[in-house]
Amino acid sequence: MPELPDITIYCEALDARIRGRVLMQLRVIHPFVLRTAIPPITEVVGKRVLDVSRLGKRIVIAFEDDFFLVLHLMIAGRLRWLPKSTKPPARITLATFAFPDGQLAFTEAGTKRRASLHCVKGGAALSAFDMGGLEILDTNAATFGQQLLHENHTLKRALTDPRLVSGIGNAYSDEILHRAKLSPLTLTSRLNAADCERLFVAARAVLDEWTQRLRAEAGDAFPEKVTAFRPKMAVHGKFGQPCPACGAPVQRIVYAENECNYCARCQNGGGVLADRALSRLLHKSWPRSIDELG
Repeated sequence: MPELPDITIYCEALDARIRGRVLMQLRVIHPFVLRTAIPPITEVVGKRVLDVSRLGKRIVIAFEDDFFLVLHLMIAGRLRWLPKSTKPPARITLATFAFPDGQLAFTEAGTKRRASLHCVKGGAALSAFDMGGLEILDTNAATFGQQLLHENHTLKRALTDPRLVSGIGNAYSDEILHRAKLSPLTLTSRLNAADCERLFVAARAVLDEWTQRLRAEAGDAFPEKVTAFRPKMAVHGKFGQPCPACGAPVQRIVYAENECNYCARCQNGGGVLADRALSRLLHKSWPRSIDELG
C-alpha cells in the first residue's frame, strides 16, 4: 500500500498538473470503486481544482463550491498521468479524469478491488475520512510519546494504526523500527522516554529521507514506480538478506496477508521472534537466536 512518502509525491505531481484546471470529463469504468451516491460525482465535472492534498493514506482533490474527491489506493491502486489521446489500460483502469493538459487514470491490479473513490461536499463530510492519527512530521516527541502510550499495542501495530499515527503502513514501519533498533513486538507500555524519543527521531528521519529520495527519483515526471519494495530499504522485503547495519540475515513474521521484516540482532538482542505458524509447526526446532540459524 502506498504510504506517506509515495502519497506525498503523488500529491505534488498531481498538484503541478491539475491545480487551477477544470475537470472536463470523468468516467467511472468499474462502478464498485465509487462508494458514494450523494452528491452525484458528476457534480465535479466542469469545476476547477483548487488543491491536492494528503489525508492519511488518501489523496484529496478539492474543487470549487466545496466539493472533494477522495481516492484511497489501498494495496494495488495506482495513478497514471496520460496524454489526452492515450487510451488507458483497459483491464485495470477504474476511473479516468480528463483535464485540458492530460488525463488521470485511477488503476488497480489484481481482482480484490479494494481501492475506493468518494465524492463529498463540505469540510464536515471530508473530516469523516480523518482517522485522527498524528502527522509525524508536524508534531513533537512529547506528543508522539503520549499518543503511543494511549493504548497498549505492539510497536508494529501502533505505528500502522491510522488512529494513532497517520500515513505509515507495513513497509515504512519496518524501516522505522529498524532505524530505531526496536523490536516490532515490543509493547508500547514498556517504552521509556528514551525509547519514545528514539522512535520519534527514527520515524521523522525515515519518512523525510524517503520522501526526498522519491521526489528526486520522479523529478518533473509523474511517479510511476510506486511500490512497497525498494532496493535501498534496510529490512522491508529483504528476508534472508544481510542487515545493512550488522550483516545478520533479515528475519520475518508472517501474518494474514502481510509480513513484518526485522533484524534479530539489531532490534531484539539476537532473539528470533516467533512466527505464529512456523514456530508452532517446528516447536522445539524453532531457533531461539540468530546464532542458531548460522
